[in-house]
Amino acid sequence: MSSRPKVPVAVLISGRGSNMGALIAASLHTDFPARIVSVISDKPNAKGLEHARGFGIEAIAIPRADYDSKAEHEAAVIAALDAAGAKIVALAGYMRLLSGDFVTRYAGRMINIHPSLLPAFPGLATHERALAAGCRVHGCTVHFVTEGMDEGPIIEQEPVRVEHDDTPETLAQRVLEAEHRIYPLALAMVARGEVRMTSDGRAQHSRS
Repeated sequence: MSSRPKVPVAVLISGRGSNMGALIAASLHTDFPARIVSVISDKPNAKGLEHARGFGIEAIAIPRADYDSKAEHEAAVIAALDAAGAKIVALAGYMRLLSGDFVTRYAGRMINIHPSLLPAFPGLATHERALAAGCRVHGCTVHFVTEGMDEGPIIEQEPVRVEHDDTPETLAQRVLEAEHRIYPLALAMVARGEVRMTSDGRAQHSRS
């Protein structure tokens, strides 16, 4: 068992938080280098909040509707992250576009999971678009968050074979299973310092 203290991580969600659940499950292992200290949602009815509380993790809602501006809402989220002592922020289905100031504050310390093999299919409806394009391979990506949507340096990816009879729903399910595998792996890499975002916007891997 490692004697190094676990790195505190906060997870931002907007819904059920299935990837959050995968991160929590991984963090329960003694040799995992990170621990989930807080879960924050912009939706008070997000199912992931109760899931996190079931593990004794602080889980709070900070609704956007409670604030007059985007800046005020983000300030409240930042205050909660600071209060939790989070060193890494993991986005897990957080459906709000973050401001440049927020992204800059957590540069190199904020990661996201996306359901495509970036740079292919940034944004929404990735499975429908992959099928429409006739892709034989789809997948998912964990990347550092930068100001450009889904444009940050890539930390880890997993390909998923597209079957001839796939629908967006069947493809999405297999991609989600891959997401649950690679997100904990990528978080562990960041927490151990095995990958970092360089000043020129690249992901530098140091693991031998």
